[in-house]
Order: sequence, then structure tokens, then C-alpha cells
Amino acid sequence: QVQLVESGGGLVQAGDSLKLSCTASERPSTTSAVDWFRQAPGKGREFVAGIRWNNNVVNYGDSAEGRFTISTDNIKNTVYLQMNNLKPEDTAVYYCALKTLWTLRDYNYWGQGTQVTVSS
Repeated sequence: QVQLVESGGGLVQAGDSLKLSCTASERPSTTSAVDWFRQAPGKGREFVAGIRWNNNVVNYGDSAEGRFTISTDNIKNTVYLQMNNLKPEDTAVYYCALKTLWTLRDYNYWGQGTQVTVSS
């Protein structure tokens, strides 16, 4: 059973940056993918960014394109989400999720979430 722990959330002002971390309790398999999602109050879950563990192929949701960067640290079993030029509409709980095979539709493991609040 893999555990995912997110950290790095907080309260910031518009225009600030935050770097979220998602650390896995064990090394993900080379076929894995880790994605970041977010959910704002009263809204559905939104895909933010994703990365394949073995080759660092990345993709971004529309809201993240050009402002957010996803990356991995294979030594630390950690996926990062660098968020720049934050906007109030980025306020949400951010979750990371892992699927053991990147082609799967569903995720095997989810983290508990970390709150990001951006004030105007």
C-alpha cells in the first residue's frame, strides 16, 4: 500500500509562488504516473498537471499552462508542483494521485490534500 503525503500549501497573496510536494512511501514503479488535481469549494475536481515517473513526460491542465511546473525527484520519491503567479481562482485543496500504470484511467492511491489559499 503506497501512501502519498502532500505538503507545501498555505495562504499567499496574488502573484506569489508556492511549491507543493507529493512524497510516496515507496518508489513508484517505472510505469507509474503521478497527477495533481485540485478542488475548490462547491466545484468539481480539476486536473492540474501530470508526469510519468520513468521519462518525465508531462502534461498540464488549461489553468496551469504557463504558470505551473511539475517535476520529480526520484531519490526522494517526490513529485513537485511549482506554482507561480498565483491567482485567487487557484484557491483549492490540491491532491496528488498515483496510478501504477500511466495508461490507466483510475488512480490507485490518493493523498490527503493540501490547502492553497490565494488572497487578492
